[in-house]
Amino acid sequence: MKNETSINFFYILPFSGEARNKPLISTFFCLIYLIGVLVNSSIITVIFLEVQLHKPMYLFICNLSVIDIFYTSVTVPKLLHMLFSGNHIVSFSQCYTQLYFFLAVAVAEEILLFIMAYDRYVAICIPLHYHQILSQRNCILITIGIWAAAFLNSLVLVVSALNMTSCHSNIIHQTFCDMRSLTRIICTGTTMFFVIIGIEILILSSVPVLGTCISYVNIFKIIFKMKSKESRRKAFSTCSSHITIITIYYGACLAEYLMPAYSDFLDVTFNVVYTNIVPMINPIIYSLQNANVQSALLKFIK
Repeated sequence: MKNETSINFFYILPFSGEARNKPLISTFFCLIYLIGVLVNSSIITVIFLEVQLHKPMYLFICNLSVIDIFYTSVTVPKLLHMLFSGNHIVSFSQCYTQLYFFLAVAVAEEILLFIMAYDRYVAICIPLHYHQILSQRNCILITIGIWAAAFLNSLVLVVSALNMTSCHSNIIHQTFCDMRSLTRIICTGTTMFFVIIGIEILILSSVPVLGTCISYVNIFKIIFKMKSKESRRKAFSTCSSHITIITIYYGACLAEYLMPAYSDFLDVTFNVVYTNIVPMINPIIYSLQNANVQSALLKFIK
């Protein structure tokens, strides 16, 4: 007999043995979600209303804020519902729907971070061609391409995941239905899935990371050749926010997906950092380090 299980639902157990701390945990995630949505919404509103910010870089910052709102909205509301109600059962369709949208926003952010690095490369290395390369039409096409690639890739991954069968358990030790947790309870139908995952990592993860690194290598070459200290400082300041964000984002991602799975608590912790904390602090980093965003926010508040 095959030791296979037909899964109709999953049981999400994010904080095993922490029942007494549930009110504190619920308050923590509620605050993260509200702050993240409020700050990102403020950035989107300010960029939309302030004509001086209708430039490629700020269009991409606006897109990053949209992605960050989706990042937390895909995971936190359902988690809060489970914590408040005590019902940790998630249906098959709910789990894979959540997985679909989470994978979409994750890929969209990876591509967008590369595009933002390329934007800085064009602005610093070939400034005379900036408005030609990153015209309004091209920026709109880039934005559409990012979201189209993200949703198409997510569809392919989820369809391939639907063909897999659980052989162990339907308990997911995570705050939501993520790919790594699902693969731990799967044992059949995985060959095609892991082939697709490998292709996806190569094209939509490795290429953006490599492109980002190449962009900054060229940027730093130009910056170090500048004779004026003020010019070097100004050029570097335009990149500092983005460098900070990609360092935190990829650092948390690597810690989550490359570290051995020896602790459910650490898995959940790293997952919370890059799916909830990072989307909350992204707009804060940009508003603190970008003078134009700062002045626009102050004008908006007044």
